[in-house]
Amino acid sequence: MRAAIRDKIQAAQFRPGILGLFVNPFYFARKGLFENIEALSKNIKGKILDIGCGQKPYEQCFPASEYVGLEFDTPENRLRKKADVYYPGGAFPFCDGEFDAVIASQVLEHISSPNQFLSETWRILKPGGNLLVTTPFVWDEHEQPNDFARYSSFGLRDLLVRNGFFVVELRKSINDVRVVLQLINGYLYKKTLTGKPYVNILTMILLMAPVNIVGTILGAVLPKNNDLYLDNIVLARKEMKEGG
Repeated sequence: MRAAIRDKIQAAQFRPGILGLFVNPFYFARKGLFENIEALSKNIKGKILDIGCGQKPYEQCFPASEYVGLEFDTPENRLRKKADVYYPGGAFPFCDGEFDAVIASQVLEHISSPNQFLSETWRILKPGGNLLVTTPFVWDEHEQPNDFARYSSFGLRDLLVRNGFFVVELRKSINDVRVVLQLINGYLYKKTLTGKPYVNILTMILLMAPVNIVGTILGAVLPKNNDLYLDNIVLARKEMKEGG
């Protein structure tokens, strides 16, 4: 019984439905990411590389013939992540043009050399292959000290174009008052987190679930603000670089 409850709560962290309202402190951010990734998923198919795959939370969204997860090679990652390949950083351990599509969800902000990262991504993609990138715009520092950047929609577009990608579509996720409510819950989560899972769940239900509910109501009735949003979701395509 406990295992079943734990599995449902875990599933609600990245694919939050009704249960997520009550057990997910990042409900708005994760719901927005999942909905936008799912909407663009038909463009990501064939042999897919998921860079910084973690637990591969979005694998089931994509029509993959092969799905490969890549992570940095650290003892913690080998213990906690669900990667197929671990590498020490720098060049990706794959051949030129090996993949039909690449995913990098909430990864780019943790890369200290984004040009090198995107150059490698371009290299391992087939000509015309698609890249799906998500990265936060409004968010607190996290996974310290490996948190290096926040990207505006203009900065992210420019970075991708300079590294040989054509931006097919750029979406702004959660561009309304829910931004503020999500930041409140992020604050509450960091200040109340304990080492006791059941205490954390109770705190979530008592303190953060009401914020999720209020945010859901206000987000439906108040106007949007396209200048203030939580995340960028970008579908880009590999173009031939000059001289390539």
